[in-house]
Amino acid sequence: MSIPRTPPVLGVIGGSGLYEINGLENTEWIEVASPFGAPSDAILHGELNGQALLFLPRHGRGHRLPPGDINYRANIDALKRAGATEILSLSAVGSLRAKLEPGMFVLVDQHIDRTFAREKSFFGPGMVAHVSMARPVCARLGRHLADAATALDEDLVLGGTYLAMEGPQFSSLAESELYRSWGCDIIGMTNMPEAKLAREAELCYASIAMITDYDCWHDDHDDVTVDAIIKVLRKNSEKARALIKALSPRLGSRDAACAEGCHHSLETALITAPEARDPALVAKLDAVAGRLLTPKD
Repeated sequence: MSIPRTPPVLGVIGGSGLYEINGLENTEWIEVASPFGAPSDAILHGELNGQALLFLPRHGRGHRLPPGDINYRANIDALKRAGATEILSLSAVGSLRAKLEPGMFVLVDQHIDRTFAREKSFFGPGMVAHVSMARPVCARLGRHLADAATALDEDLVLGGTYLAMEGPQFSSLAESELYRSWGCDIIGMTNMPEAKLAREAELCYASIAMITDYDCWHDDHDDVTVDAIIKVLRKNSEKARALIKALSPRLGSRDAACAEGCHHSLETALITAPEARDPALVAKLDAVAGRLLTPKD
C-alpha cells in the first residue's frame, strides 16, 4: 500500500483511443484483485524516463466496457494497491463552447456529476466518510501538466468545467443547451465518480479532456458520431502520449506528501466512531483508508 511520502508513482487511466503508452520499459501486465470487484483490466507496470508508471485501460483492452459498466471503485482501489500515488485521467469529451475546438486538450478543474447509476463511494453504512470535492483536481499535478504542455509547445486550455453524464447515449439537443446554460465547457461520461473515488483514496488526481466533437448543439457541425470521434482520437492519442512522457520526470520533485492535501484528504472526513465501525467494511478499505483505519502496533 502506498504511503504519501514514498517516491511518486504515476497511475494513468486511459480513455477512448488510448490503450497503451509507447516508451515504457520493464513492462509487465499484472492482475490486481480488489475487494470491490473486478477492475477494467490488468494493470501495466513499467518505467518511463525513470519514473514508475502504472497504466489501466478504463474501458479494458479492445474497449469492452461502456461507461456505466466500468467498476470505478475497483479501478481506483487496484491502482492504490499497485502503488499509485497520483492519477492522470485521459478521456474523450465533447465541447460545449465554440472556442473549444475538436483536437484541443483541456486541463479540467471542475466537475458537475449528472451520473445516477454508479457506485460513488468506498464508504457506506458502518464506516461513513465525507470528503471535500470543492476543488476536485490536484492543483500541483495540474501545474506539472501545464509545464509539460508548455515544454512541448502544445495548446493546453487551463481550466474547464466537465459535465459527467450517465450515457451511453449522447446528449439530446435540449440537454446539450441546458448544460451550456449552466456554464459547462465540456461533456463526457467517465470522470465521475472517478475523481470522487480518487479523493477518497487519498490520491492526487488530474484530468486531461481530449475534445473530439461539438456534442450536438453547434449548428455548423454534424451531430456527434462514433466514426467522427475515432478519427479525432487517432490524432489526439500521440499528443497524449507525448504529454505523459513530458510529465513523468517532473513528478520526482515531490519528496513529501502533496502540499495540496490530496494525500491526507481522509483525516477530516471519517465520522463513524471506532466502536460503531463495521469490521467487514473496514477490512475492504485496507488500501483506500488503511493509513487511518489499520491499528498501529
